[in-house]
Amino acid sequence: MKLPPYRLKKIWMLLAGFILAFLLTIPVKLAIAYYQTPLPQAILTLGGGSSREEFTAFFAQYYPDMKIWVSSGTPPHKAREIFRAAGIADHRLHLDYSATDTVTNFTTLVDIFQQQQIQHIFLITSDFHMPRAKAIATIVLGSRGIAFTPVSIASKKTELESILRIVRDIVRSLLWIVTGYTGTEF
Repeated sequence: MKLPPYRLKKIWMLLAGFILAFLLTIPVKLAIAYYQTPLPQAILTLGGGSSREEFTAFFAQYYPDMKIWVSSGTPPHKAREIFRAAGIADHRLHLDYSATDTVTNFTTLVDIFQQQQIQHIFLITSDFHMPRAKAIATIVLGSRGIAFTPVSIASKKTELESILRIVRDIVRSLLWIVTGYTGTEF
């Protein structure tokens, strides 16, 4: 049975309305998280070169009670070496290699943060990568009521990532919210 065009249009409008209503809850969830937990409780570093781990190891020395997650960074032996050299205890460090890209850096860890009742994290990545990371974090972490404070690392790259990559990953993040699927092949 084929639906008449006016019914199909109503269904699409209703679906779009539900999605829009859900997306409008993200700023509210973020505001609540920032209010309830104004200071970060953990550190998340996005992999992409040992300089990010080196900076994080130095940064983490100022927050001795915080757990640290590194998502798809340098190989485990090298990462642990970096953190041990900075005096960071192994029990604080969580190396996760399940992500394949920036979107999955967040989608693979957001459940863990929720389970550990983490409502606010430091988000560490390179300066050229931060706009895309913030866009994804706003959607993925924000949808779960987890706030973030960005910490950029200076890099040698002078250009930010393209707006096309940012928009693509925003769409992928929205797809993950709706379907649980990240569209990694896009």
